[in-house]
Amino acid sequence: MITGEIQQDLHDQIDIFLKAGFAPRYEDAPLSFPSSPLWHRLRRLNTELWLDTGSIEDAEALWTQEFSALTTNNPLLNREIQTGRYDTVIPEMAAILEPYNLTDREKRLEFAFMLNAWHAMRLVERFESYVSVEEHTDLAADVPSAVEYARRYHRLCPERFIVKIPFTPAGLLATRLLSREGVPVNHTLGFSARQNYLAARLASPAFVNVFLGRLNSLISRNDLGTGDFVGEKTTLASQAAIREIRTQYGIATRQIGASLRSSSQIPHLAGIDVMTMPPTAAGEFISTPLRPEDITDRSSREYTTGLNPHVDTEALRLQTLWDVTPQLVACLDDLENENLDAFTPDDLVAFLHSHGCADILVRWADEDLAAARVQGKIPHLATWRERLAAAEFGLDALMNLAGLESFAADQLAMDDHVAKVTAHAAHHV
Repeated sequence: MITGEIQQDLHDQIDIFLKAGFAPRYEDAPLSFPSSPLWHRLRRLNTELWLDTGSIEDAEALWTQEFSALTTNNPLLNREIQTGRYDTVIPEMAAILEPYNLTDREKRLEFAFMLNAWHAMRLVERFESYVSVEEHTDLAADVPSAVEYARRYHRLCPERFIVKIPFTPAGLLATRLLSREGVPVNHTLGFSARQNYLAARLASPAFVNVFLGRLNSLISRNDLGTGDFVGEKTTLASQAAIREIRTQYGIATRQIGASLRSSSQIPHLAGIDVMTMPPTAAGEFISTPLRPEDITDRSSREYTTGLNPHVDTEALRLQTLWDVTPQLVACLDDLENENLDAFTPDDLVAFLHSHGCADILVRWADEDLAAARVQGKIPHLATWRERLAAAEFGLDALMNLAGLESFAADQLAMDDHVAKVTAHAAHHV
């Protein structure tokens, strides 16, 4: 492990490499993109529009003046890496790292940082957009490293980079530190109003998320109903909680509706702070017969969810998606009186447990991690049903676990591709 002046020298060399040729305009010479009446209507309703893609080609086909950001993540970047388009630059990155005798883990973290930054800087150049960049999934439980890599992203492009930090005990504490330093954080992998209420009050990130499409898929894939509007209901409940926090506490966090699956969800969420949508949903929306005047503010709407009549919502703990309980509010009131700067992730978990909120930040066993890894981003509820009913954890916590393990799988695929390209290049030197 390298530290001190040698570490700083490595970071400086990486920054020089990444910034070489980087020439953003930052609106000095605005790029020429068309305007869209439908997107313009959403902007008039105070909904910021992001595209959920790392593909320059996909974004170019849809980008208009109304869009302001692109968001990437481990699966999206892995998709770009697996195309081979960065196979020529990976050996150049390896050459920068070679003299420093890094451990295997240090190499993985540096490659992930460089590739995320390299790709995001190309997006900034092309679209003059803000870009959410994501850290290596290994950092989800590592406060000091999560903070340091976020600072490095921010130093590279403070004008446009937003750093994604996941909803974990360590992620919450890292976000708290970064927010106080002025580093904009997109606190990701949120699945409920209460998770986002906790994140906003504790850590004041620039953005919180509800991965709403995954919530709808959770219901449909487990044969509990169509799943319609489960994610939308959760997103609007979280939006209401975030608005209340902004008013009551002066915290400027904004709500993102993420993981959209269809174009119909876009008008259903009109009026929320931010929408990030995949190219398929955005393309379908533009092709709909909707007129701008058909789109109205739905941010205070109460949707009926597509659940089968026999579903025991209490046993499923569906309410954990949209309820912010007085017990959680009281817990956070008490937490504000603690010396949070001295807290470790375990301290944070223990505090919530001692205040009756153990089902939000959960101590997962190794077998839980393994089961989530096998099942992917949509859990098989039969595996977890009894423990859900016993309130060992909330449905939101289970979805967060599944999301983390799913992202880690994509990160591993990207790490493996980088290792193969690096080995091949070294063999042919």
